Amino acid sequence: MSITYTLDGVEVIAEPSDTILSSAARAGIEIPTLCFDKRTAIYGACGICLVEVEGVPKLLRACSARPQEGYVVRTDTERVNRARLTALELLLSDHTGDCRGPCKLNCPAMTDCQEYVGEIREGRYKDAVSTIYEAFPLPASIGRVCPHPCEDACRRQMVEEPISIAFLKAFAADRIEADGDPYVIQCEPDTGKRVAIVGGGPAGLTAAYFLRRYGHAVTIFDQQPKMGGMLRYGIPEYRLPKAVLDREIEIIADAGVEMVNNVKLGRDIQFDALRAEYDAVLLALGAWKSMPMRVPGEDLAGVHGGIDFLERLGLGERPAIGKRVAVCGGGNTAMDCCRTAVRLGAEEVYVVYRRTRAEMPAADIEIEEAEEEGVTFKFLTNPIEFYGENGHVTGMKLQVMELGEPDASGRRRPVPVEGVTEDIAVDDVLMAIGQGADCAGAVADELLTQRGTIACDEMTFRTAFDNVFAAGDVTNKGAGIAIQAIAEAQKAALCINNFLEGDEVRAKVPYFVTQEKTPEDFEDEPKQNREKMPGLSPEERRDNFDPIYFGFTEEQARREASRCLECGCHDYYECRLIRYANWFDVHPEKFAAETPRDREDVPVVSEVIVHDPDKCVLCGLCYRTCDQVVGKTFLGLYNRGFSTVVNPMVPDEARTFCASCLKCVEACPTGAMRSFPAVERKAHIL
Repeated sequence: MSITYTLDGVEVIAEPSDTILSSAARAGIEIPTLCFDKRTAIYGACGICLVEVEGVPKLLRACSARPQEGYVVRTDTERVNRARLTALELLLSDHTGDCRGPCKLNCPAMTDCQEYVGEIREGRYKDAVSTIYEAFPLPASIGRVCPHPCEDACRRQMVEEPISIAFLKAFAADRIEADGDPYVIQCEPDTGKRVAIVGGGPAGLTAAYFLRRYGHAVTIFDQQPKMGGMLRYGIPEYRLPKAVLDREIEIIADAGVEMVNNVKLGRDIQFDALRAEYDAVLLALGAWKSMPMRVPGEDLAGVHGGIDFLERLGLGERPAIGKRVAVCGGGNTAMDCCRTAVRLGAEEVYVVYRRTRAEMPAADIEIEEAEEEGVTFKFLTNPIEFYGENGHVTGMKLQVMELGEPDASGRRRPVPVEGVTEDIAVDDVLMAIGQGADCAGAVADELLTQRGTIACDEMTFRTAFDNVFAAGDVTNKGAGIAIQAIAEAQKAALCINNFLEGDEVRAKVPYFVTQEKTPEDFEDEPKQNREKMPGLSPEERRDNFDPIYFGFTEEQARREASRCLECGCHDYYECRLIRYANWFDVHPEKFAAETPRDREDVPVVSEVIVHDPDKCVLCGLCYRTCDQVVGKTFLGLYNRGFSTVVNPMVPDEARTFCASCLKCVEACPTGAMRSFPAVERKAHIL
């Protein structure tokens, strides 16, 4: 005789043999559990399937509790959620590993670097590009110009050198384009909602891509003749060929994004009109104003803003400069300016930087290549005056500096050496000490911060107006690298979509389990040097804007990709523990303690299965599945209490049987069980 009860307001019909968990699953209601499998006997180990029943004083485990006629069961009460949270935090406090590779976690856009590097290793280039497009839509462009924070976190550098993640990204995108198989954006059905985006740089293009994928009608307005923003007008051709950028923008346009150029906010279109005409507006105007140095003589002819200089170049001009050029600054924009000056014919090019090379924010490769091209670096010097004749700069006075105590950024603060200065003769100066937003007259005054950027909430990207959002260099923190602007746009697009659908307008930060590694962990890893990118010699590249890199060959790319240590969990997308952890605001660190388990050796269950006790939460599914489903006893528990571990019982029969079974691997909810082909397993262990 069937039983009728209520679960979260839904009437559920259960059979006498049902538990609350099994009947809920049949009704399409998920109750979280790690240790339950309908093929095995009820175990009740994990403690996260708790539910509250009206009139019953204690919480019940849904995996073992039988429903009764008229029960009123709730799965989301404060008491239930508090108990589940505690259970999850206890499990996570003893669960060690890497949910995602440190490369992905250090990428502002959370690009799944490990996944696409693995796909390149296997020759699956279209899949690799699809993986990248899950994070952003400009792989060929960003792969060429990104300062690659992913590589800064790559653990391969504990062996020899980090993997060339950015160049591999560009390789995959170039390869499918060369094969005549470009990526095609798939969009949801049209929603009838309209979004205006102001700014066609990396942030605006990324937001447009995601919003179009969600099914919204998107129009980008941009003040420049072509889309691309700083990618087009702030990065020279030798680093990013504009034909590459054009192809990637065309893919976005082909998805149905309307692009309108030569339109400036506050001049050709008005802020209030956009708000009224569109369901949502995203402001992604970028930061196009070179920051002043505020030193005497800055208004002399020949003293230029670095961004202004590069913008003129991007517009097709060939700025006239003298034979002696000084660039002030130490970032990648400064490197673009000094290397461009070389290509425009300057004979003496200086980079003036107030700290040492070790503190320079520019990428090491940019500094090295600038030196190869003849640029002179004047470290520990700071301009204090520009002077000239007939209104044009002829020289600059430099204050000699030394490093003092660290500042808020952690870098040692440069302080003047009293009475010690230096003079250099110059014909032109390019100031590349930073850039800012210029929104005056373009948007409502109440949106602006004291710095001239647009104020928005960092989790919702909403401004003072409900339907107006902002992202990229124009927001609170100001200018950064392109991938940071892309990351903001990615989240802002999600918030806009939620707003248009009437959902919570918020970008949530996911929880991940991480672990620390040291070089000692990789002592036995075979050395394999990073692939050298083929390209032009310094002599060949000094007098032209030809692309300096040729790109990896297929053999190089696959060889480079094979260096990946595969740090992230192989079972992340199937891991129920991390999925449930992200249902709650977990803080397992409050239960963290030294584990008494001896985890020096990874148990090899058979020739094809490895068990990782650091990831194991002792749910028992592996050995119960082996015993109760398969009818074997190849696994068991060893020791008692906190020292308990899953221990392989390895009779000779397991050596061949396990290769065709793998049921324990399939049942594991946390990725603690992993299968390897015999050869791959050996390579992994070595």
